[in-house]
Amino acid sequence: MSQGKLYICPTPIGNLDDITIRTLNTLKEVDIIAAEDTRHTIKLLNHYNIKKTLTSYHEHNIKEKGPYLINKMLDGLSIALVSDAGMPGISDPGEDLIKIAIENNIDITVLPGATALITALVSSGLPTRRFVFEGFLSSKKKDRKKSLEDLKMEKRTIILYESPHRIKDLLKDIKEVLGDRKLVIARELTKKYEEIFRGNIDKCIERFQRENPKGEFVIIIEGLSEDKLKSINEEMWQDMTIKEHIKLYMDKGINKKVAIKKVSKERNISKRDVYKESIDIDA
Repeated sequence: MSQGKLYICPTPIGNLDDITIRTLNTLKEVDIIAAEDTRHTIKLLNHYNIKKTLTSYHEHNIKEKGPYLINKMLDGLSIALVSDAGMPGISDPGEDLIKIAIENNIDITVLPGATALITALVSSGLPTRRFVFEGFLSSKKKDRKKSLEDLKMEKRTIILYESPHRIKDLLKDIKEVLGDRKLVIARELTKKYEEIFRGNIDKCIERFQRENPKGEFVIIIEGLSEDKLKSINEEMWQDMTIKEHIKLYMDKGINKKVAIKKVSKERNISKRDVYKESIDIDA
């Protein structure tokens, strides 16, 4: 018996027209559709008159349902994995199924389609050349702030997801940890009431203090500018000796030669003078 296959099928993030012909044909041809929420997916299937066996696959049943789906594919059945919206595997349990499918040498085909993070990024007006996607941060304030601390020196554009009942807390933490940044907040993407809100952090906080947030949010945050990065770095080392400054970089995994070059440039002194201070520092 030939082995089955796993198809990763993106679904619309709001507008039901945002689905490819290839995805529709795949959903019609597979044996089983594994859905994050079958009640949600059935609406999409009914819209396109697709009649297929549906089974649930979500974060609360991945330990039981993952092996079940793998065994079905090993028995020769083909399965389409869909999320409630967008690309399966991005901030959803599809990531786990893909991993164990690979471990079982099951062929995987990923179909292109709608993704909220890319749609929001392109519409933001912030730099798109380099970006980092962090998905949903922790619901626990301490862990959420730790994640933001890790992003404090990030020069790339930052993309987050957030739910309506946590957006206000997240914005307050962004202000406290990252300081004043340009933000773009997108909600209800591709839907009738799609909204793209642009402003600095204070403007965004003020906006959501006036109204009750609704819908799922994508938050695009300006990366740290070179000027701000330089200012922060100067604050970090201005009270340090040259030797402490060198060790600061070496403790981050930077080799001694490069650390000397960086310290020389930042302090605007010769590499020879920096090298003299580094002689007794173990490489």
